[in-house]
Amino acid sequence: MEWRRRTPAPAITVALTGTALIALQSPASADVLSLANFQLRPNAYGTALRDRADALPLKKGTVTNIMNDLNRKRDDGAPVTVGGACNSAAVGPGVKPSIQRSLCFQDDDNESTQWYPQGVTTVADMQADQQWGDGYQPVLVSWYDANTDSTVKGVRVSFMNRTTGAYRHVLLVYPKQSNGITSYDSVRVSQDNTNGNYNTSLHAGGMVWYGDYLFVADTGRGFRVFDMRRIFDLGASENGTTDGDHLIGYQNGTYYGYGYRYIMPQVGSWTHTAATGTKCSDNVGAEDGSPNFSHTSLDRSGTDTLIAGEYCAGTEDTNGRVATWPMAGAFSGGELIMDPDRRWNANAAYTLPVSNVQGATRFGGKWYLSQSHGLTSAGTLHTAVPDVRPPAVTGPLRATGDAPLPIGPEDLSHWPGGSATSPTLGAIWSVSEHPGNKSNGDGEGRRMVWAVNP
Repeated sequence: MEWRRRTPAPAITVALTGTALIALQSPASADVLSLANFQLRPNAYGTALRDRADALPLKKGTVTNIMNDLNRKRDDGAPVTVGGACNSAAVGPGVKPSIQRSLCFQDDDNESTQWYPQGVTTVADMQADQQWGDGYQPVLVSWYDANTDSTVKGVRVSFMNRTTGAYRHVLLVYPKQSNGITSYDSVRVSQDNTNGNYNTSLHAGGMVWYGDYLFVADTGRGFRVFDMRRIFDLGASENGTTDGDHLIGYQNGTYYGYGYRYIMPQVGSWTHTAATGTKCSDNVGAEDGSPNFSHTSLDRSGTDTLIAGEYCAGTEDTNGRVATWPMAGAFSGGELIMDPDRRWNANAAYTLPVSNVQGATRFGGKWYLSQSHGLTSAGTLHTAVPDVRPPAVTGPLRATGDAPLPIGPEDLSHWPGGSATSPTLGAIWSVSEHPGNKSNGDGEGRRMVWAVNP
């Protein structure tokens, strides 16, 4: 194991006892959400996924290996701009978002219609001192494969250097065993190849890097979980290869990863226990069912808290919901809980004040929401507060202000300022997703990773 942290793993500040952190609340009125609809449990496989990952006969890699081996960078122009946009096409005409820093992709990633960026997390989520090893401050971006051909490549994650703009893609994979061989597949909506959703890549709309673990939003279920200590280097493995961009897993004695050098297998998941509700229904309370998990972030301003919300378009019956879970509920002794009998309970849930919310985060009790407005219009950063008084923990959020964002804002990640013991508001990171409006002959990519001053 590589010892690379400058401080201990993130403190887990809420004790887990029995099978619940709090009593599940029933709705008192039609305006109150039921926390029972946000309860999560580990997958039924227990430790099987982790054990399969450990059984892979491949050489391990590390985050430091990846950050020392970044192989992609913007082709033409500045890969990093401080105090502005490195890609002017990502900013709406006449709009001036308060951009603190921006990172630009290589041309083929900026304009790709195969891969779409969605989720963002940073080393500031990973641990409070915001450092990896000897000074790296990675920014991570998830991409889903839009299945533009017959190959379903699933999800990849870009590890980016926020100082230089260089980055490398790492392929997320799902470990499996068959006929005594340990292998893996791409990450899909369903890993069951008898299911129609097997032919669709997981959307990966949001993610949070927390300690050793990467939580990735699974739209219809909850969260897939990956482990930074279980990264494998196909390029350094005698039985691995970086050839074969159309091949995945074990094939005739060789392990492939669609041409990517590094792979990261899934080790667990947290899945909703409530029945799946009707997407973006205007029903609230006990009957509204489990939400979609469209985006996710971390609140470090008190007890470390995971946040997830659902996207609902302006044409839907409702704006969607957002909920929070104390991070301690997913862990026991610092390791991810994998016992299917355990439960992770949300401690708050709210209805959103606007539609088209692509990301949500919180600091000091105040909420920040990214709202998209299509392929060519600037996004909006809304601020909001709960329109309920303590001890109430469910109800609506009330919008309190707004500011412009770049075009196509997605998932949000908060990077606190100040110190680990005395954080301040700092910056909010996101990514613009659009490759350009091909239908109008506009192939100019509007993608950019950026941080704004809220």
